[in-house]
Amino acid sequence: MTSQATGTTTAERRITFFQPDVFDGDRATLLDIIREVGGSAGQRFILGDRTGEFERTLRRSLGAEDVVACGSGTSALVLTLTAMGVGAGDEVVAPAFGCAPLAASVVHLGATPVFADIDPWTMVADPAEAERHITARTRVLMPAHMFSVMADMPAFVALAERHGLRLLEDSAVAQGAVLKGIPAGLWGEAGIYSFVQVKSFGMPGEGGVVVTRDAEIGRRVRMLRNHGQDGRRRFLHHVIGHNSRFDEIQAAFQLHRLPGLAGRLERRAAIADYYTERFEPLADAGVVPPPRGREGRCYYVYSLLATERDALREHLAAHGVDTHVYYPRPLPRQPAFAPYVRPGDRWPHAEEASRRILALPVYAHLTDAQVEHIADTVCDFVRRRRPVGRAAHPAPARGVSP
Repeated sequence: MTSQATGTTTAERRITFFQPDVFDGDRATLLDIIREVGGSAGQRFILGDRTGEFERTLRRSLGAEDVVACGSGTSALVLTLTAMGVGAGDEVVAPAFGCAPLAASVVHLGATPVFADIDPWTMVADPAEAERHITARTRVLMPAHMFSVMADMPAFVALAERHGLRLLEDSAVAQGAVLKGIPAGLWGEAGIYSFVQVKSFGMPGEGGVVVTRDAEIGRRVRMLRNHGQDGRRRFLHHVIGHNSRFDEIQAAFQLHRLPGLAGRLERRAAIADYYTERFEPLADAGVVPPPRGREGRCYYVYSLLATERDALREHLAAHGVDTHVYYPRPLPRQPAFAPYVRPGDRWPHAEEASRRILALPVYAHLTDAQVEHIADTVCDFVRRRRPVGRAAHPAPARGVSP
């Protein structure tokens, strides 16, 4: 099969896990933006008019009360927890399986992360497990949307209301995901997105936003990100703040890229649909795709659960396909967070996910030929170990501009 982009066979050209040419088509625009911002009379490189426009544009598109641009998705978590009043002696319930900032953002505030186990298939926080870890010291529930699926936010909303807790969504990887008509990030009191390069709306640098329906959270985060200043008067510091300010060059670049986001997400969704259709017949042979459908789906990463994960990864590598393991250890098994583990706590589903999870390339610039090669290689691995039936399959949707 021939690659549409290069004319070479997919086996001859390595398929990288992260998109290598993500900003190639925007290079001239980015250089123009750098010249424009650098040469402007105001010489405003952070928190200027472009950042404000970017925040307003996202706020309108999401239907949020406020959107506050920050230095990173991680700092967006820290600022939001701070705005919610989390501090020493408090507990925050977070999933045992996820990215380090889930726990580190809590520890930085002197609070304690409490790790709840996950759903064994979707690998997102299990509301029943989260409830089991609620104590008199619990202040916030912080579910995280993972690589293919949003957390069960209706259940978490009900859980937070039942126990009188704050609800913060770590939606860093879920921009564009929608559940029951509500965008990821707006189910709780606040949510966050990350714009690090490899995310679905990545940019050439660090950055993120807090999205919220609560004007007071927005006001406090806006002040906290800029050394505790409220923006009306410089060098008047109302609270102890942080330096988590957004770059004007990046704001202009994200405004330029935003109109194409829906098309890029649609291409990712089409690839994910195709993978799932190809891989569903492999479940009995130990390769399990995420649930099919698009409701509440995240397309930052497409993750399988594979009984022979390491052997499958080696097989894909031998056929020119790079993969990634998110994450090789659950958070409470990381040395940095082990001191916060409570005696007797166990996370069997998180442990199993760490042994079995394997992420495949799913970025919008993949050609149909590359997508088919990846799927064929996974199916070939299974056939070599256990013959399975192979249903006819369509090609992924074509014609979506990256």
